[in-house]
Amino acid sequence: MKTQDTNIRTLGELKKSAYQSKRIKDELRDNLIEKMQNGETMFEGILGYENTVIPEIQRAILARHNMNFLGLRGQAKTRMARGLVSLLDEYIPIVEGSEINDDPFQPLSRYALDLIEEKGDDTPISWLHRSKRYVEKLATPDVSVADLIGDVDPIKAANLGLNYADERVIHFGLIPRANRGLFVINELPDLQARIQVALFNMLQEGDIQIRGFQIRLDLDVEFVFTANPEDYTNRGSIITPLKDRIQSQILTHYPKDISISQKITQQEAQVLPTQRERVEENSLVAELLELLAFEARSSEFIDQKSGVSARLTITAYEHLLASAERRSILNGGELTTTRIGDLAGIVPAITGKVELVYEGEQEGAAGVAFGLIGKAIRTKFPQIFPNPETIKRRKLDDPFSETKDWFNENELFLATEMSEKEYHKALSEVPGLRSLVQKYAPNLNAQDELVMMEFVLHGLGEFSLINKDIAEDGHSFSDLFNQLFSDEDQEG
Repeated sequence: MKTQDTNIRTLGELKKSAYQSKRIKDELRDNLIEKMQNGETMFEGILGYENTVIPEIQRAILARHNMNFLGLRGQAKTRMARGLVSLLDEYIPIVEGSEINDDPFQPLSRYALDLIEEKGDDTPISWLHRSKRYVEKLATPDVSVADLIGDVDPIKAANLGLNYADERVIHFGLIPRANRGLFVINELPDLQARIQVALFNMLQEGDIQIRGFQIRLDLDVEFVFTANPEDYTNRGSIITPLKDRIQSQILTHYPKDISISQKITQQEAQVLPTQRERVEENSLVAELLELLAFEARSSEFIDQKSGVSARLTITAYEHLLASAERRSILNGGELTTTRIGDLAGIVPAITGKVELVYEGEQEGAAGVAFGLIGKAIRTKFPQIFPNPETIKRRKLDDPFSETKDWFNENELFLATEMSEKEYHKALSEVPGLRSLVQKYAPNLNAQDELVMMEFVLHGLGEFSLINKDIAEDGHSFSDLFNQLFSDEDQEG
């Protein structure tokens, strides 16, 4: 990217300099090529798209196309659109006072044409930073043609003493004001069909018509749209002629593996230094949190057309740390570690981030959330310990028998607010737990070993080898058959 001399203040000085005007699409293309040749990252903070979405965006820019990012919620569509600003030159010259960022060498507006005709090489020049060359509009049903393109301004006409036949009474809308920049419309299908029609010529020929004014403005705009596939059936659609004029449609997606999902969560979560001082993160609990989102994206209780946003895991992670921090505060500020039981504290993050189908509504939002936590535990458990179903099917020696037998005569309650000392004492009372962990998950530090011991109990509960009950203030574990008989007595 070339550095411009922003001390230039007149058209005459600009002519003597080495500055050359570029169309916005050529500017994006040239700067992208430079970044690629230098091995620079195209987008900061965009993870998981290195081999899928980003190459498609690069091809679209090299082809000088307008783009539509099509994908479900929480797939960084808007963030990528905003990131395109980094491909613009740091500063460009404009005719000072121009509403539509007129190029001094190729003026469009009546204001700029008249000013240059009057002052010639003395025409004042100002410099526009790339951050000011980005215009974004959320498509809503109340967006009008006047908002996007412009309208006659009676106040301007009165102040300037002009009649309505004078072109100077026009108040330009967002798109003309985005001239020589990026214009982004989020949630394009929500835009009314008649408003979408108004974009046809803007995209193709650059013609606009305002209240009878037939104006030929060769606007220089890179259009970027975002859309959710759900909108095509639920709220609206992109009309076919408009889709035909958007040259590149780029499909986004959710993270394809747990590690990428974890990096996104860690990057985006808002965590205070004081929380880090009170809470140590357990890697197993963090992985279960991400696995929960993957389970949600295949759950029969959740509307998959709506999607499960990456914001679910980000918010859930913040809830997880807050749950552990609350325990630390209640226990005098002692250092604590995130536990399996803390996953119950993320339920509010789940219930507010998923759309349920009919079966999910019958199950209840909280029930679906706890079910997803259970599925995540059930999926992860056989990756560390022997699969209980395989042991039963093949009639193998049961490594969990000592622990299960203890629950024939005993119960265990793990309170959410339990101190580290109480947590250690409670888990240490259950025979076989520590030896299981040391055999199948060796070399853990003391705190992570305790969390893994708790994980064994939750895993046995999910595989129905012991009974697990969720209480308001924690989890209780007991013998499965005694609980069944107890339930039958209550029904009787």
